[in-house]
Amino acid sequence: MTPASVQGDLGGGLAYTTVLTALVRLHEKGVVERERMGRGYAYRPVLDRPGITAAEMRRLLDADEDREAVLASFVGSLSADEERALRELLGAADEKTAG
Repeated sequence: MTPASVQGDLGGGLAYTTVLTALVRLHEKGVVERERMGRGYAYRPVLDRPGITAAEMRRLLDADEDREAVLASFVGSLSADEERALRELLGAADEKTAG
């Protein structure tokens, strides 16, 4: 998306230069990629929504000294379906590293 299209999607309440500055800073942090488009750039996220959520979960886990307690609390908050899905994903990850 161009800065102008981002500004439009946000409702136009922000100045173009504010949107551009935010996009440039996100690019510098590696959150968005940019591609030359005419005289400017078009931006796209590096991660999709699940990837962003996973990165945030990783950041929060890394911020706590007692990772095991955090993980235990997280797993304890899962529904039966979520826990089943997590077990399946962990099993698939084990198979991938073993094979």
